[in-house]
Amino acid sequence: MKIRCSFVATWLLFLGACFPASATFQQPPPCKNAFSVEREIAEGRKAAQQVYKTMPVLPDSSPVTQYVQQLGKKLTQYAPGYRWPYEFHVVNQADINAFALPGGPIFVNLGTIQAAETEAQLAGVMAHEISHVVMRHATCNITRQQSQAPWWALGQLAAGIFIPGAGGALAAQGVGAAAGMTFLKMSRESEKQADLMGTDIAYDAGYDPRGMVQFFEIIQSKYGSGGAQFLSDHPNPGNRTEYVNDEIATLPPRTNWIKTTPEFQKIKKLVAGMKPYTAQQISSGAWKNANGAAVAVPSKPVDFKPDGSWKQLDSAGFSVQYPGNWMATEQAGNAATIAPSGGIINNVTIYGVIIDDYRPDQSMDLAAATNQLIATIQQGNPGMKPATSIQDVLVNKQPGKSVEFVNQGASAGGAAERDWLVAISRSDGSLSYLVFVAPQKDFESLRATYEQMLRTFRIQ
Repeated sequence: MKIRCSFVATWLLFLGACFPASATFQQPPPCKNAFSVEREIAEGRKAAQQVYKTMPVLPDSSPVTQYVQQLGKKLTQYAPGYRWPYEFHVVNQADINAFALPGGPIFVNLGTIQAAETEAQLAGVMAHEISHVVMRHATCNITRQQSQAPWWALGQLAAGIFIPGAGGALAAQGVGAAAGMTFLKMSRESEKQADLMGTDIAYDAGYDPRGMVQFFEIIQSKYGSGGAQFLSDHPNPGNRTEYVNDEIATLPPRTNWIKTTPEFQKIKKLVAGMKPYTAQQISSGAWKNANGAAVAVPSKPVDFKPDGSWKQLDSAGFSVQYPGNWMATEQAGNAATIAPSGGIINNVTIYGVIIDDYRPDQSMDLAAATNQLIATIQQGNPGMKPATSIQDVLVNKQPGKSVEFVNQGASAGGAAERDWLVAISRSDGSLSYLVFVAPQKDFESLRATYEQMLRTFRIQ
């Protein structure tokens, strides 16, 4: 990527890079943002788990997903600024749409791949979404929407996240229109910024930047004169084709544009025979019932039984012991997932424990904070019903609350799931909480293991 260094110094310090010398588009100064980079990444990953629970996402083993991931990896090499941990996924939905979550997860609808006629067109769409991540548009939206500290907004962002079997639906007319996902509804100015930066990213990756304009024309032919937008999440800024063409005119001409590839043609033949779900089928939950299950069914029975040995996870905010044949995955902040091999399917935990923290929207005692946490969880999990009363517990001398839930139809194969929530006070007024998860039929056989893990849990 050719470099020019005409940016505001503070923007350079954050991004650590400049934009192509030939580009006329200059990134705006950083917007007001209440999120640290680490927190943005952590919350985006949680939101991605919510998407998996509410939309039919193709598995990573799908050739379509693998192709999109390879294309995304190529494009992100040319994304300016901070090196976000980008992820690429495919939603099995017919509508032409794509969306980017905070911190790097990007989802492309199967209908978008079916509609694209060249790889350059698909690259333009994906470069547009990458640009939303680069400029942190989602968390800037949350910061604008909430005048107080971002935790209230995180209640929207994370409602039901990390709890298996999350209910609700992302609105069919656009992900950002759904309750709790309003931060994905972009402004026209953000759309224009993403168009221009996306044009330059596609150009630097070697693609014909006219692919983006061509794709706008495809959308308009499908959705009519009101098109040229990615449904309600991506409003048409107006004169879209004109200003993108103006940007292209500033770029040095090339004779060897990448317009399409054999890999793209192979995937096009594959997706032509696929029948993605309609928005109505997704919003009604019909996709969950296609195989009688809300989450994927394991390809073989999960060997969840502990082997008798123990390991210790020492995180920044806590420590805990766990079975030696299980695997612990740390995440930004005071968060981790611990599960046996095969215990997590499509980012949904069906066996194991989820550890995270929660900050109530105002100062309150443990009982009130726990009730607020439970309400937030149940907002995204309408099938989760209490199986016990809320009880007082001590976890290594720290006061806490304990309650168990039954989540009907949330486990593999549509079976009932048992969720045991333990919330513990932290000195700063927040909560650490653990959710022990297993299918209802297997929970009692794991209870002793879960109780031992809880006995070893210590807040740092």
